[in-house]
Amino acid sequence: MGEILAGLGLQLHPHKTRIACLTRGHEGFDFLGFHLHKVEAWKRRGRYYLQRWPSGRAVAAIRAKIREATDRALCGPPVEWVVGNLNRVLRGWGAYFRYGNAAREFAMIDSYVHERLAVFASIKHGLRYHRNWTRRFTWAWLRGLGVYRLSGRVRSGAAHALR
Repeated sequence: MGEILAGLGLQLHPHKTRIACLTRGHEGFDFLGFHLHKVEAWKRRGRYYLQRWPSGRAVAAIRAKIREATDRALCGPPVEWVVGNLNRVLRGWGAYFRYGNAAREFAMIDSYVHERLAVFASIKHGLRYHRNWTRRFTWAWLRGLGVYRLSGRVRSGAAHALR
């Protein structure tokens, strides 16, 4: 394979190139930010289907961007301004990963955004952040801010344009 690619002026990266055994969901691989893995169907036992969701590295990257956008050092600007910047990041990331099986990861990111904005608002308004933050900063409060929710945005089917 290396010889064929060398003729095209390309080369294999030795640390990234490997052969993955997808049979019966033994292992998966990461490609273009997605983790591809065969998963057993819950209705038809013994049948496996290839599924894709955001890789661990992609989830860590979006969490870092959320953490940066809701940093404690940014308590000066209004919450609406922070939400506007956060929405741009969430829309772009969600649009890229919405095709596939990302519902679980989208729900985790939504919960993380909720918690980070609750911490941000607590610090901004001089409130003590503690375990009962969900009573003060409910999902209705989050919806009122206009935060872009990733949950419910997953689309089935191909990621290419319709013909």
